[in-house]
Amino acid sequence: MYKILLIDDDAELTQVLAEYLQQNNFLVEVENSPVVAIERLRNEKFDLTLLDVMMPVMDGFEVLKLVRTFSTVPVIMLTAKGEDYDRILGLELGADDYLAKPFNHRELIARMKAMTRRVDDLSAFNQIHNLDLHGIRIEEASQRAMVSEQEVDFTSTEFQLLVVLMKHAGHIVSKDKLSVDVLGRRLSAFDRSLDMHVSNVRKKLNAFDIEGVIKTVRGAGYIFKAESE
Repeated sequence: MYKILLIDDDAELTQVLAEYLQQNNFLVEVENSPVVAIERLRNEKFDLTLLDVMMPVMDGFEVLKLVRTFSTVPVIMLTAKGEDYDRILGLELGADDYLAKPFNHRELIARMKAMTRRVDDLSAFNQIHNLDLHGIRIEEASQRAMVSEQEVDFTSTEFQLLVVLMKHAGHIVSKDKLSVDVLGRRLSAFDRSLDMHVSNVRKKLNAFDIEGVIKTVRGAGYIFKAESE
């Protein structure tokens, strides 16, 4: 059973949502205070976090910024308006996925299952594989990525993106395949999630002067440079 932290100041909504998630075999902990929630994420292990954007005192973006300084726990942001700005900002700050309110509970469950399944797949991958290209090393037996021999905190989504691209180095990986393998869902029109995750990975690699290893192939997808290139 996966342990979930639901962070939302709306006590009535969280109670209803928590009960629904528990009926679907998730172990749910609720925090209506973002400050307390941050400390819990710092000191406890959770498999997934559901984070509301619109909260008083400290909004979801501020919470995410702080959490990403010490944790790579998968985060699905719940955005009240679902506007492009909110979605893009959340992804830039390290959210793994987002869902606009009001949302269909079945859709939320599908997103959560896709994310937890992806984390399980990564664990299985790490037991048997090892990747090392262009100074980027995906270490066996742990979800660690080393860039120029320094450990880098990629989110679980960014890590999975690197794994898929590096496993297919030298070959174009379509956006459709990446969306399914990385986000756990089919690519939909106007969804920029995948592009934002690629952008975040590039920024982290650029910080180590590793540039141009992930190329955009317009109308086709992305390609990770082969070692010989």
